[in-house]
Amino acid sequence: MTYTHLLLRFGELNTKGKNKIEFIRTLEKNVKHTLKRYTTAKVIRTHDRIYIEINQEDIDLIANLISNVSGIQSYSKVVRVDKDINLIKKASFDLLKEEKVNSFALSVQRGDKTFPYRSLAIINEVATDIIEILKLKVNLHNPDIKEYIEIRDNGAYLYTNIIQGLGGFPLGVSSKALLLMSGGIDSPVAGFQMLKKGVRIKAIHFASPPYTSDLALEKVRDLLKVLTLYQPQIKLTIVNITTLQEAIINNCTEPYNITILRRMMFRISQIIAGKNNCKVLVTGESIGQVASQTLESMKTINAVVSIPVIRPLATIDKTEIIKQANKIGTFDISIRPYEDCCTIFTPLNPVTKPTIKEAEYQEKKFLFSDIIYDVCKNIIVEWVKEDE
Repeated sequence: MTYTHLLLRFGELNTKGKNKIEFIRTLEKNVKHTLKRYTTAKVIRTHDRIYIEINQEDIDLIANLISNVSGIQSYSKVVRVDKDINLIKKASFDLLKEEKVNSFALSVQRGDKTFPYRSLAIINEVATDIIEILKLKVNLHNPDIKEYIEIRDNGAYLYTNIIQGLGGFPLGVSSKALLLMSGGIDSPVAGFQMLKKGVRIKAIHFASPPYTSDLALEKVRDLLKVLTLYQPQIKLTIVNITTLQEAIINNCTEPYNITILRRMMFRISQIIAGKNNCKVLVTGESIGQVASQTLESMKTINAVVSIPVIRPLATIDKTEIIKQANKIGTFDISIRPYEDCCTIFTPLNPVTKPTIKEAEYQEKKFLFSDIIYDVCKNIIVEWVKEDE
């Protein structure tokens, strides 16, 4: 059977009330952008569905691309025919005749109430040949296969598959966020979670040459490249914090080194976020995973910024984060053995319950504001883009 269309369902968008039409238009634009190289495919939007007319394109290739578009709850490969009961019967029969099954069930949605056959009548008409010629049995509760028939204003659509999509909201319906991108397992997964919710991300990476290598930076670029499957291009700001890190090591009490470094990174991130119109910072922190991610540490580190900080992975176990990283294709990149600036200077006994008062005392030991000013003057900006 040759499928003619992909049918896209909106999922969460149905809860958005008066904003629903704006969200659907954004989703339509994103779908068109995703398929821009496939010139014969045609995107058709209705009030509750988006259809992709495949024409000469490879439907499996198109479906694979669509699986990376946020805002799509599920999709199906479908056959479209005109609203003629005989054409519907033939298409239904053809869909099932090659299936190696013993039982079936039919589900009919008669969205076009002008169609002269009611749902039960459609089921009776369609099921007759399937039962008599294909010798399939009707099983309403646990069928081997279920066939769906939707009667819409612009045709009848038939399918037997419902494929889970990415879900969430269309990219671009929310404001921008700045992702603190370390190169580890967690931060790209956190970025993915934001993209699923329709939030465009920009990224910041802190490098500390010569202590960190170019290979560590290349790892970050490769991780962002994976995320361009979901956002076509991502702006990356690279910040050299070698002088800042050396000042911390030379002046601060060792157990507080990571706490102070994270406070400096948050200060710099807030500055970069402001320059890039990003409304929040995003990190891959998970509660209690390391010393700088206890609740006390988060409170002490957060105290230096006024911008909100979102931690999408805060309550997720490491095993689940790794599972998600494998699913989106970032895990193997993240475990490349090139350390970032946080791991190479980790103290032997980092403080797990730092206080704001003590952190402020440690910071008075050197003129960090002057160093931050110099650091922010010498940033490097790159764009990581999807493959053309």
